Amino acid sequence: MSPARRPPLPLALLTLALWQAQGAWAQDNWLEAPLVLQRTPQLVETIPNTERGLRPNLIEGDQISGRPDLETVIEGHASIRRGDTVIRADRLEYYQPDDLAKARGNVHVNQAGNTYDGPELQLKLETFEGFFNNVRYQFLATGGHGDAQRIDFVDSSVSVARQATYTTCRREDYPGWMPAWILSAATLTTDTEENLGTATDARMTFMGITTPALPSMTFPLNNQRQSGLLPPVFGVGSVNGAEVLLPYYWNIAPNRDATLYPTLMGKRGINIGSEFRYLENSYSGTARVDYMPADSLRDRDRWGIWTTHRQTFDPKPFGLDALSATLRLNRVSDNDYWRDFSRTPTLTSRLLDSEAAVNWSKGDWSGQVRALSYQTLQYSLSPITPPYDRMPQITANNTQYDWGGFDVTTALDYTRFRADSQYAPLLNGLLQPNGERVFGSVQISRPWITPSSFVIPKLQLHATSYQFDTPLANGASSASRTVPTFSLDSGLVFERDASFFGRAFRQTLEPRLFYVNTPFRDQSQLPVYDTAANDFNFATIYTENAFSGSDRISDSNLLTAGVSTRLIDPDTGAEAARFGIAQRFRFADQRVTLPGVPPATDRLSDVLLGAQINWTPKWSMDTTIQYNPDEGRSVRSTLSARYSPGAYRTINAALRYQADSTPLVQDGSKSIDVGWQWPLNDLWGDKGKDLGKGRGEGGGRWYAVGRLNYSLKDRQLTDGVVGVEYDGCCWIGRVVLERLTTGQVTTNTRIMFQIEFVGFASVGVGSNPMTALAKNIQRYQPLRVPGETPSRFTNYD
Repeated sequence: MSPARRPPLPLALLTLALWQAQGAWAQDNWLEAPLVLQRTPQLVETIPNTERGLRPNLIEGDQISGRPDLETVIEGHASIRRGDTVIRADRLEYYQPDDLAKARGNVHVNQAGNTYDGPELQLKLETFEGFFNNVRYQFLATGGHGDAQRIDFVDSSVSVARQATYTTCRREDYPGWMPAWILSAATLTTDTEENLGTATDARMTFMGITTPALPSMTFPLNNQRQSGLLPPVFGVGSVNGAEVLLPYYWNIAPNRDATLYPTLMGKRGINIGSEFRYLENSYSGTARVDYMPADSLRDRDRWGIWTTHRQTFDPKPFGLDALSATLRLNRVSDNDYWRDFSRTPTLTSRLLDSEAAVNWSKGDWSGQVRALSYQTLQYSLSPITPPYDRMPQITANNTQYDWGGFDVTTALDYTRFRADSQYAPLLNGLLQPNGERVFGSVQISRPWITPSSFVIPKLQLHATSYQFDTPLANGASSASRTVPTFSLDSGLVFERDASFFGRAFRQTLEPRLFYVNTPFRDQSQLPVYDTAANDFNFATIYTENAFSGSDRISDSNLLTAGVSTRLIDPDTGAEAARFGIAQRFRFADQRVTLPGVPPATDRLSDVLLGAQINWTPKWSMDTTIQYNPDEGRSVRSTLSARYSPGAYRTINAALRYQADSTPLVQDGSKSIDVGWQWPLNDLWGDKGKDLGKGRGEGGGRWYAVGRLNYSLKDRQLTDGVVGVEYDGCCWIGRVVLERLTTGQVTTNTRIMFQIEFVGFASVGVGSNPMTALAKNIQRYQPLRVPGETPSRFTNYD
């Protein structure tokens, strides 16, 4: 029969004190209200160093002995706790004058969630100075763990492990277990305050392959940013040849950082890229500069600049409600830059706009002063029309709602348009001079709106004046135009309860009529600075003007009729489905057109049909059809669908068709676009586990990822990204093949390979495949997403 275990002495004393206090309270306050517990102060995540010495020691054990104010000896299930540190061992000795604890036998230390286990420890509790022999440790932030011959604790943040190992692979309890990857180092210094680990004489072993020793290397202890070299990237491409990228990240301050991207290209030379980011209370921005001296591909220097700056000012000295400014600069060295540096993340278009703008508002007024300039990257096989620069543009707008029952909107715009003379022949085939345009519009509407109907009559007046630097073809150096417009928008909303496929809905029926009348004004001699024809869709079919911009106001005598119906979940209000149809009826020819475009004479427009279905969160469908009743065919169709039954499972597909402009030609542009992310393990019944957002579904799982854009007309792949991902629990492997078309006959192909050591670092071949996957695959989910650092109370002893 084993002897009974005595209760810990402090617990016994505390119980006795509470019992005595309760008895005294019962004698003196038996007629008063019952005892009420008081709320304790909030638990703090980090205990300040100034408070550590003020925290009491809580001691527990089977036997406690010692001398007051000198030493205390605890034996059997011994423990001592102070603040966020607890020590457990078979035997504990605490020397109060030195604040020194000595522990032997099954020693376990939990310091703010980080744990250490071994046979022998000496530690000063307040300063956390000491050593631990033959220790096994685990860090809370990353789950990283390892063994060390000895750990020297410098303070509560810094420790130095000697002959140490480190990995984030989950420890398995069987003989001969080895992690998939492990870091071995002569010394491993960890600084939890700086969240930085530094290893000397370090070797990395992955799947039994060990790298040569590195004199020193650093790695983060959590998801915060750290200065230092980033993993190198090696690759081979059809344009650049062999590539070596060695990026360096500089964490200047919590609100500033910079990254250098030196890249050696075998066929071309060295490209030096840099990016700077900053964030302040009143301003923020980014700046990227790339420079390649003596590019062998084009035999010249190449450079690119992309900057964005945003700033807010105190509006009170100017008598305004708000005042802000933006500055954006985008420029490259030559026209071929977009093809030769197609994967520069800041290069997204062949039209590079640079802008400086000031925005203001006061009461019902708002406005902008800006200068806008474009650089157009021309390509002989695919030329594009460059837009006009706006040097400057000044706007002012006023909007008043319910002004005696009326809504009144005023818009004023002064712009000076400027184009490079070398591009003049491309501007819609006309030699249009530079000039100034003053545009003003006023619109007054009187809406009558009820829950079941709306009627909105509207009057508009557009006035425009031009001054040209050189005369027009008719000899005029100025021109003006005034155009009135009347429109009437009306609709009804009917509702009923309905049931489809066993599911209850609130169904609506919403007919709509939209009439617009604008008289003809001859605008054929006016230039076209910023105007284009509107696309034909459900948004533009209910608008007054057939053009965007201010150089053309279409003459119109139109009636648009449409009807839509929606299925709404009565409990959540979510829209499960929407169906619509609309057509425009023309009572007179539209004579105002853009240069080279014939007048619109058809009395009935194409019919628009659309459907959006979101029956469940798992799948959705969206389709739009533009049907020509005269030709009896669809001239444009789009059908897209998505199926996402769960995490890391999504399939997107889209079919697009654009008919040829010639009615007798039945061919046109046809393409299919398919994207996916799906676990291959599902094919053999392994469904995995839901480990939470950004944590994958468990180790040993394969995922197929990709997106293909295929031209059915040309029977060839336009763009494509195809790859696989493997989740090894503590490491993730990716192989991605990308094919990108940069011209009518030019393609760029690259292969990317990446190994991500979870909670440590990543090594890649080719540019980051994660960027390509996230950019191309709709609803792509990374297998790992950095989360918040776990609280120390999640691993509380």
